[in-house]
Amino acid sequence: MNIEELVGRLAQDAAPVKPAPHPFMLSLAWVGGAALYLALSLWITGLRPDVAQKLHEPWFVAELVLLLLIFVATSLSAAVLAFPDLHQMRKTALAPAGMFALFMVFMFFSWRADVPPAPLPVHSFRCTVYILLFSLLPAAWTFFSMRRFASTHERWAGSIALLSAFSIGALWMRLHEINDSIIHVILWHYLPMLAIGLFGWWLGRRLLKW
Repeated sequence: MNIEELVGRLAQDAAPVKPAPHPFMLSLAWVGGAALYLALSLWITGLRPDVAQKLHEPWFVAELVLLLLIFVATSLSAAVLAFPDLHQMRKTALAPAGMFALFMVFMFFSWRADVPPAPLPVHSFRCTVYILLFSLLPAAWTFFSMRRFASTHERWAGSIALLSAFSIGALWMRLHEINDSIIHVILWHYLPMLAIGLFGWWLGRRLLKW
């Protein structure tokens, strides 16, 4: 058997390889799945009774929009980070940093505008626990998908993936819980993102290493 025949036989015997999706398509699948999951969860748990009134408040609407943008930016960044060469989209991978910075500035002004301060709810850390529980399914799906693409930035990818899942959980909580205390929201909805990012940094090394 000569070289040409060998190459031809190997090509015939080789199984077809499905091309990897573009990061835009990969993130679109995650965003679409999370949107369906959010809608189903809100249908089961219910929207906050005053949601129609709250949607006329600019600060509340802006907070929801920024949370949604964070979720989209982190989903796209996680999809880029799933590929070993970042799909030549390094700036896209860094997009969540700008969104988080904008969100921090917004929450500072939102806190300054909360005069007189809305009363604190009687509970505290339960919101963080509920957001974490809500985030488990999208986090597992994202990690499972990312493992197929051999990331070389596994710590960074793990951190962004968990922040993406947590942001959709935070969005669910704001649409479900009757709570107008900005202090409570900052302390128990958003500050835990720091710990989540660090945990994802550790988890990415263990689950995305290849």
